[in-house]
Amino acid sequence: MAMPSAASGRLAAVGGAGRGLRALLRHWLLAVLLVAGLTLRILAEVAYRPALLFSDSIRYLYLSGGQDPVGYRVLLKPVLLVGNLDTVAAVQHLLGLGMAVALYVLLMRRGVPRALAAIATAPVLLDGYQIQMEQSIMSDVLFETLIVAGLVILLWERSPRPWMLAGAGLALGSSATVREVGQILILPAVAYLLVAVRGWRLRLRQAALLGAAFVLPILAYCTTSYLVTGHFRLADQGTNELYGRVVLATNCQALELPADERPLCPARAYAVSLGIDRLEHSPRSPLRSFRPPSGQNPSPIAANFTRRLFLQDPAGVVAAIGRDALKLFALTRVTSPGDTPISRWQFQLSYPTYQHVSLQTVRTAGQRFGGGGPVVSKPLASFLRAYQLDGGYTPGPLLALAAIAGLAGSLGVLRRRRTRGDDPGDAAADPDAQRDLSAACLLCFAVAVTLLLTSDVFEFSWRYQLPALVTLPPAGALGIMAVFGGLAGRRRAQPAVTATAPGPAGPAPGPAGPASAVAPAADSDAAKSEH
Repeated sequence: MAMPSAASGRLAAVGGAGRGLRALLRHWLLAVLLVAGLTLRILAEVAYRPALLFSDSIRYLYLSGGQDPVGYRVLLKPVLLVGNLDTVAAVQHLLGLGMAVALYVLLMRRGVPRALAAIATAPVLLDGYQIQMEQSIMSDVLFETLIVAGLVILLWERSPRPWMLAGAGLALGSSATVREVGQILILPAVAYLLVAVRGWRLRLRQAALLGAAFVLPILAYCTTSYLVTGHFRLADQGTNELYGRVVLATNCQALELPADERPLCPARAYAVSLGIDRLEHSPRSPLRSFRPPSGQNPSPIAANFTRRLFLQDPAGVVAAIGRDALKLFALTRVTSPGDTPISRWQFQLSYPTYQHVSLQTVRTAGQRFGGGGPVVSKPLASFLRAYQLDGGYTPGPLLALAAIAGLAGSLGVLRRRRTRGDDPGDAAADPDAQRDLSAACLLCFAVAVTLLLTSDVFEFSWRYQLPALVTLPPAGALGIMAVFGGLAGRRRAQPAVTATAPGPAGPAPGPAGPASAVAPAADSDAAKSEH
């Protein structure tokens, strides 16, 4: 009696393996990209131990210094409870792979062909700067993951259910507790609902639900901050976060400044040598060494100085932001004088150190949180560095094409929806499916634009361009389908309209039979509908 049972078990196993093999063959391109991405991540994990530390890492590990939100600790603390610094990097590598799979499934669910969907995941899987960030104790990977989670949940169905709205709002709102710029994401999310949902009452209800869920994690974070520090805020950025941007974009030396503001104006060459990042944060910056006369509060004086410089040349400030935004689309990873050094986000041949992160700092962190002292496998580090610098990053022109396709696809939301009198079978008169595709494209494209431009307003850094890898390629894939799908639909509709239109002499007489008997009935029905 046991034989049939064992045989059926073997048959089930063979059938399961066959189904798995067929699925692998159907999604072979994604499988190849996943294997390549996994291999690169294993090499990074082995090459650098413990996980790479940067100045911000010290704030996340010890809650000391810095001005950014520390929502990243929601991931960091539980992982460190069961593992060490290397475990954190491994979890972040898994999140990188998971983002690619989630985007692939979402794109296929929205009608994107398998090959195009797989290509859209290649940047997050293979970009060397993405992999370097995953190997670092930094908040950026969690920030990207929350963005992808919000996009996938919100776009999973054409008409999102209440729990999807709540889940997307929580994910996108939580991103603001990881990086403060995440607050801007409420705008594209609400804009998506306004164009994707029918009926103003339903639009307003869904937008209200999404907004309430979005605000909830921010309120929880700020409340906790108030209980701990006495300040109800996400971060201690102060009021002068644009100081570095306007100092580099304008010429403060050409202005007649009040006496109390003159110490805030550095020489041009000195300002360029510091760059925006150090103008904001370095003790050598005039902003940090400024001591106002008569014991005045320095913040209002610095705010007036920043405002005065902006009003002197607002076009110059906007032009500087625009030039920085276009760097994303350059063929190579370009930098300008005053930019944050790109070397911070590149694999090095030895364990990297910074102003506040020495090798002793790394040893101390490795002893406290696990992972040991700094060790680098030079052969693997050499390979990863050569890969990253010699083409192992997403080409700017490819991102430019994705942005153009995303913009073109987003314009499809201007199509009118099918009205009751339209023929549902007419692809040209029934644009609902294409319009919904365009709305999904608009969400991905708008998230990319708002995040990248908002970051560039304050400071250009290749670190802050990483969200483009998980937003612009999906927007481009959806845009391609929205544009070419709409064109194909109109081409298919045109012959159908021509074929059904009666000629000048009317329909040709045909032989008696069922086909000819239908015509009088149709004419009769048409006559009834006119009355």
